[in-house]
Amino acid sequence: MTTAAQPIDRVLYKVEAAAELLSLGRSTVYELMATGALPFVKLGRARRIRRADLDAFAAQLQPQSV
Repeated sequence: MTTAAQPIDRVLYKVEAAAELLSLGRSTVYELMATGALPFVKLGRARRIRRADLDAFAAQLQPQSV
């Protein structure tokens, strides 16, 4: 019997993982980073996004009414 692996709650996320958490495309996350809407840290050539910044970004989004 196999069990599904539980996702690891990380402190820093790769762009692809952040896109998955936000249910957005990878290029959209890069655009948000480029405009400053989504803060990130740069470690060498790698860009990482803090979990706290992902949560803050999602929290500030306004729901749309129809």
